Amino acid sequence: QVQLVESGGGLVQPGGSLRLSCAASGRIFSINTMGWYRQAPGKERELVAVISSAGSTNYLDSVRGRFTISRDNAKNTVTVHLQMNSLKPEDTAVYYCNAKLIGATGHIEVWGQGTLVTVSS
Repeated sequence: QVQLVESGGGLVQPGGSLRLSCAASGRIFSINTMGWYRQAPGKERELVAVISSAGSTNYLDSVRGRFTISRDNAKNTVTVHLQMNSLKPEDTAVYYCNAKLIGATGHIEVWGQGTLVTVSS
């Protein structure tokens, strides 16, 4: 079984910074991509940032230049970070970690439980 455990959400003032982390563990053979999605109240879930196994990245236009996704590979776990700078009230949402990987049962997609980011003065 594969798990994604997120951390780092919270309340921050406009212009501030937060760093989200997501650790993947379990029977993982390889990870194709890991990324962060977000869902604001009354809106659809959207892709914020994604990083491939080769390290290539892609960002939502509205966060490009402010957010940075990175990935740490350890022996038994992989952790993806999302550094969020110059935060705006419109960044307020529940942020979900996502992984597309190959596990013991084949290709699977796994989601984290979500972490709330609130940008407000």
